Amino acid sequence: MWTPATRRQYSRDELRYDTDLTDAEWALIEPLLPEPHARGRPWLWPAREILNAIFYVLRGGIAWRLLTADSPPRSTVFRRFSLWRDTGLLEAINHLLVMADRERVGREASPTTAVLDSPSVKTPQSGGLRGYKAGQKVKGRKRQVMVDTDGRGLILEPQPADVQDRDGAPVVLRLSRGSFPFIDKAFADSGYAGEAPAQAISNRIKIVKKPPDQVGFTVHPRRWVVERFFAWISRNRRLWKDPEATLTSARAFLYAASVMLLVRRLGRHS
Repeated sequence: MWTPATRRQYSRDELRYDTDLTDAEWALIEPLLPEPHARGRPWLWPAREILNAIFYVLRGGIAWRLLTADSPPRSTVFRRFSLWRDTGLLEAINHLLVMADRERVGREASPTTAVLDSPSVKTPQSGGLRGYKAGQKVKGRKRQVMVDTDGRGLILEPQPADVQDRDGAPVVLRLSRGSFPFIDKAFADSGYAGEAPAQAISNRIKIVKKPPDQVGFTVHPRRWVVERFFAWISRNRRLWKDPEATLTSARAFLYAASVMLLVRRLGRHS
């Protein structure tokens, strides 16, 4: 609960920008980053400043060329972002932070139960691969998301919006076997009903149905945590739409949003 005391405790006013990493947050991420190559030109900008710039772009929803004058050059930031995107570094950091945050609250590092959902967002004309979802009248992409029962992002996979949930879910379920192999049950809505999700792997898909007497909005058991995760990452304006030219970049920004969320939570309790 936010009180005047907790607001002062967690204030980021001493930072240059609200998206900058504190010393406690940087201490969590620094050991997870790769060492610079022994050969070649040394990096002129430290990795902490690169991450600060990426988080600034993510939270502000700005183009790379609009980075502030006291940030590293946009070409440097984008080059490092592309490297980390293509090597899957952000996914790896998210995986380690998820396990650390679960252990912080006294839970097993790897979850056994997950929740699935897939909101759709629009893309601009330069947004690359996309599709049209007739039910919501959205031309863009959907985000197939798997979270644990506390709402931590486990698997975040962008897809064209015209991919049906029952067809897109097997991809997420198979990806989860490598990072979180102990998940044996997943809660989802009726869009995931069918043979494809059920037969993708050995996971049990439990469909959470709408109460028969529901009128208006109702919080559904289990599934509300994934909606809360969407609300958390939607604080980042870069995610209000999906302007990325490739699904790979879209995926990297989703994991960057999850990393920002987790590292702030862990930093407050370190």
